[in-house]
Amino acid sequence: MNTPRVWFPAIRAGSGADVFTQRLADALNAQGVRAEITWLPHRAEYAPWSVPAPKPPEWADVVHVNTWLHPRFILPRLPVVATMHHVVHDPAFAPYRTRAQALYHRFWIKRIETSVLRRADAVTAVSQYTAGQVRAVFAREDVTVIPNGIDTDIFHPGPARPPHKPFRLLFVGNWSQRKGTDVLAPIMRSLGSNYELWVTNGLRDWRNKTPLPPNIRFLGRVPTTEALVRVYQDADALLFPSRLEGFGLVALEAQACGLPVISTNTTALPEVLSERTALLCAPNCVSNFVEACSVLRDNVALWRQIRTAGPERAQRHFTFASTVRDYQEIYAALVLSYASAAAL
Repeated sequence: MNTPRVWFPAIRAGSGADVFTQRLADALNAQGVRAEITWLPHRAEYAPWSVPAPKPPEWADVVHVNTWLHPRFILPRLPVVATMHHVVHDPAFAPYRTRAQALYHRFWIKRIETSVLRRADAVTAVSQYTAGQVRAVFAREDVTVIPNGIDTDIFHPGPARPPHKPFRLLFVGNWSQRKGTDVLAPIMRSLGSNYELWVTNGLRDWRNKTPLPPNIRFLGRVPTTEALVRVYQDADALLFPSRLEGFGLVALEAQACGLPVISTNTTALPEVLSERTALLCAPNCVSNFVEACSVLRDNVALWRQIRTAGPERAQRHFTFASTVRDYQEIYAALVLSYASAAAL
């Protein structure tokens, strides 16, 4: 049987799902599996009728979509794989949404996802935690967990070096309550001048609205993957107080680059991290985070030990080659199933 050929109709929303789709399509093509993305404008999410529905390429055997893609863009004829990256209907997410977001999620996104999950021949989730939420919220039991993987040839440790003085912490991600950014300022005030925090992404508006201590430094948006890897390699620890993660890709990338992770012991993060690669804290507990940062700065032997254990864990459990292989198996099974049904 021929190798399945995959079409990705996807909304370009500037999110982690975009990164996932691009990396997966690139990896499939690199392995000789034909794959193509049709990018739709962001308005296709909230005004799908304003965007023409693209036709699947004639050569495509299977369609792979994000669960937020409106079903008008998923045409009949081909088997469908739907990937759930993060369940926004999770009750744990409720305190970190505006009322407008809650209404949008409940009355628009949930309807879309329900339709997509009914249409999907196979449903995947990026973590056991997210799979559990799919079962709880949508009553879809046949969910296959395929963790996000990374290319460990790209995300790798830099040269051996001592920790910086002041000790250099790093935050990567959107500036939001869900990510725990509201506790960054109190943590850094408590830590004082022997620590500094580098923050990625464009946050000028937040700097104007939120009083922040002088030991927080803004790097702006990191333009390329290579530049991001250098940022990871040049930091001493990732400070990631996120309250809710469907997976935790930033934590995995940092871990693979030999960066000790200081994060929360909640949602999907304990699946990505371990006691050998991270110091896990209770959500919202500033004193826990302050203590963890102090432990890493003061115990250089522990810091070096974690820097070695992180890349080992990434290579053992989270390579992108493994992710691609798991998806290829699903594609092949669906194409064979459709071919067998058509032959009857």
